Amino acid sequence: MKPAPASPSPLDNDALVPPRTGNVYDANCTARHALELISGKWAMLILPALADGPVRNGELLRRIGGISQKMLTQTLKELERNGLVIRCDLQIMPLHVEYELSPLGASLSDALVVLDRWAERHGDELDAARERFDAGPNPG
Repeated sequence: MKPAPASPSPLDNDALVPPRTGNVYDANCTARHALELISGKWAMLILPALADGPVRNGELLRRIGGISQKMLTQTLKELERNGLVIRCDLQIMPLHVEYELSPLGASLSDALVVLDRWAERHGDELDAARERFDAGPNPG
C-alpha cells in the first residue's frame, strides 16, 4: 500500500518560511544548537506549558506527567540560560518562583502548537506503525 501523498509543505511557501541563513547539518551551526535545545523531550513539553502566562514550579510538575523535579529544574535552568524562559522570584508571602516565556521563547509558540497538534493527530498512526514493525520480520 502506498502512503497518501503529502500535503504541500509550509517550507515551500517563501512568505511563511524565510530562506536559510545557516546550515543546520553543520555541527557548529548556531541554528543546530537551537534545534538541539528545543527538541529535547522535556523542553518540548515545558515551553508550551508556559505559553499562556507565568506558571509556578509545582503547577508545571502537575501539568507535565512523568517529569521529575530534578529534570524540571535542570530543563528550566537550561531554557533560562538560553534566553527562552524567565525566572521570576516573587517577593510575596509565601515566597515562590514563577516561570514564563521570554519574548524569544514566546516567538516559538506558534511552531510548538503546530507540533503538538501534529502529534495529537498522528499519535495513533505512529503507534500502529510501531506495532506493525515490531510484529513483522524486520530485514536488516
